[in-house]
Amino acid sequence: MRAKAYFLLLCLLFAPGIGHSAEQTVYGLNEYVAIPDFGLELSAKLDTGAQTASLSARDISRFKRDGETWVRFYLAVDSEHTHPIERPLARISKIKRRAGDFDPEEDKTYTARPVIELDLCMGKAKRSIEVNLTDRSAFQYPLLIGSDALTRFGALVDPSRTYVAGKPGCINESDADE
Repeated sequence: MRAKAYFLLLCLLFAPGIGHSAEQTVYGLNEYVAIPDFGLELSAKLDTGAQTASLSARDISRFKRDGETWVRFYLAVDSEHTHPIERPLARISKIKRRAGDFDPEEDKTYTARPVIELDLCMGKAKRSIEVNLTDRSAFQYPLLIGSDALTRFGALVDPSRTYVAGKPGCINESDADE
């Protein structure tokens, strides 16, 4: 009788996790991601330790358009992207600096980065997420996808695997209507 009680208790403890995992998709540490608005596909690093997503950009500047704040930038992903991109500013993100990355006399332990909204396609899923802009050209991956975006994708990340989702294959709403 005691064994049955323990078994029932174990089943009750694991039941919520079973139902929850059915809604989620397994992705690897690295995945191919498409940014349809830019006609771009690139490799991304999925990082559960980062909160926000980051896209490699350079020459980032803010300006006003019709009373709203916008951001102008160039993609820093390859030598082909030489035209400026303009997007509405969603917000400013304060990114924590690492201990060796800030001057104690400056008294700022964060870096302010502009954030825009972008549609990203990973596997078959397409989601609108917030992406902060920063120069990631010194890093291996021009796009880092943090926990906020991973939650929107319903992602479970298996760090022992890579490119599990394959090439992005999202169906645009206009394609589905045809």
